[in-house]
Amino acid sequence: MLDEEAIEHRLANLEREVAALKQKNNSSNSDNWLNKLIGSISDEDAFLQALEYGRSFRQSDRPVDEGDE
Repeated sequence: MLDEEAIEHRLANLEREVAALKQKNNSSNSDNWLNKLIGSISDEDAFLQALEYGRSFRQSDRPVDEGDE
């Protein structure tokens, strides 16, 4: 088994690594991630085409009114 000094050394290393990971995570999320994502692909042709397919699908699934026949 490991002696107490080795365990303390390993624990100190783990605590430093966790602190570094927390700091890295907090600094990369300083801006709201959702604000970065919203509108990021709205001008892409494939995105606009997917929106149109979705709209067509939803409209095709609507019941037909008797007055429209």
